[in-house]
Amino acid sequence: MDDDGQQRPEPPGPLAGFTVGVTAARRADELGALLTRRGAAVLHAPALRIVPLADDSELLSATKGLIGRAPDIVVATTAIGFRGWIEAADGWGLGEPLLARLRDAEVLARGPKVKGAIRAAGLTEQWSPSSESMAEVLDRLLDEGVDGRRIAVQLHGEPLPGFVEALRAAGAEVVGVPVYRWLPPEDIGPVDRLLDVTVARGLDALTFTSAPAAASLLNRAGARGLLPDLLAALRHDVLPAVVGPVTALPLQAHGIDTVQPERFRLGPLVQVLCRELPGRARVLPIAGHRVEIRGHAVLVDGALKPVPPAGMSLLRALSRRPGWVVARAELLRALPGAGKDEHAVETAMARLRTALGEPKLIQTVVKRGYRLALDPSADTKYDTV
Repeated sequence: MDDDGQQRPEPPGPLAGFTVGVTAARRADELGALLTRRGAAVLHAPALRIVPLADDSELLSATKGLIGRAPDIVVATTAIGFRGWIEAADGWGLGEPLLARLRDAEVLARGPKVKGAIRAAGLTEQWSPSSESMAEVLDRLLDEGVDGRRIAVQLHGEPLPGFVEALRAAGAEVVGVPVYRWLPPEDIGPVDRLLDVTVARGLDALTFTSAPAAASLLNRAGARGLLPDLLAALRHDVLPAVVGPVTALPLQAHGIDTVQPERFRLGPLVQVLCRELPGRARVLPIAGHRVEIRGHAVLVDGALKPVPPAGMSLLRALSRRPGWVVARAELLRALPGAGKDEHAVETAMARLRTALGEPKLIQTVVKRGYRLALDPSADTKYDTV
């Protein structure tokens, strides 16, 4: 509380004023909640859908094949995928025969979560890499020698670059277990809207939690003729954030640099955004105030001020040359869909000043235009762009 006993308003979250796109199909609600809790506006459009396990003929066929001819080695890559496989086998009446085959095999677990799933099924893993890296799993297998051995690899919709190929080149027989295959979404409308908003720079960041989702969005952009525009947006204006290096591969193939957490989890992914997005915001000392220009809002002395899209367009145009007069004609060009009526600038400017709550931040220069009232003592340390 303040000294006078008044309740202080809660400070805005680190993502307040930013809009983040979510492409995930699975755990999208969890990711969206983490982002919203930190102040972000979230636009969700699942870029793919998951084939229900019970209906997956490929998984059923692979399961029957392994029961009919046991594997020497089983590589379990994800906890949810391994659990889903066992549950699907139970539903087909094949649970016990499958577990009997897996008990006789050497089971390798990629990380601690999948170790827990293996043990919950009544099995015991023989080894797990401390790095949670499939590259380390591959190194171990190749060092042991796999020539003539039958290896089941539990897939999870994610590509495993070079993993299966390297094992086959070393003489192994590899059986892929395709748990949770991905298909394009049945309703493509939300994805198209997400693409349109991204290309229009209406997002500040776009998140990916699986490589298939990234590939699906890129494919859809290509089908609509928007791929060059999408890549340009991701290179220059919209921050692409991925949960890990495998997820980044489809984007990297197009020359897109991404940010990612050290630990490949949703929480650390959100923490990366909490660090990166505020660091990209424009911060200026204007008329005695600290003004931070974010995606769809402005922080004035730490207080969040939502601003209409037209007002944000004007503010960004003014902030490109803080302290300098920007002509009405130039501001008019910054207003989307304003046509040739300079009165639209005056209307949008009035709304912008009202939204900011500090009319002295923007000065009117008669017959010339407008400018930000940059403090005379300002130096470049305030400008983070």
